[in-house]
Amino acid sequence: MSRKHRTSMERSSARERALPQSNNEGLVALAGRPQDGSAPGEFAGAVPELTNAELVQLQVRVIALENLVIALLSQASPQQLGLVREMATYISPRAGFTPHRLTIHAAAQIVHLAERAGRFADSPPSGGPAE
Repeated sequence: MSRKHRTSMERSSARERALPQSNNEGLVALAGRPQDGSAPGEFAGAVPELTNAELVQLQVRVIALENLVIALLSQASPQQLGLVREMATYISPRAGFTPHRLTIHAAAQIVHLAERAGRFADSPPSGGPAE
């Protein structure tokens, strides 16, 4: 089956498999390698506190990534933007589940990124950062 003809159910199933995996990869990167003999997702110890310098570096990287995503989304097709908005809906709390404020905020940020990208879609490309 071609990628264009995938059903909504197949895309949803693929996202269900991909999201937990990407979340676990981030946790493993933060916490270090699991102990030998431990189950996947179990960590060797407590996650160490980040230093102020590490937190600042993370903030800088998040700002850079946000702007990169906005630049990429500004050139996205309507179908791709629809998929972005669908992802926001997918991570929003579902009926019968306890809403988590971080998840709600993440979904809102996805929509906000797509909206911000729309403001740049009609802008002519610049030669680089403003001097």
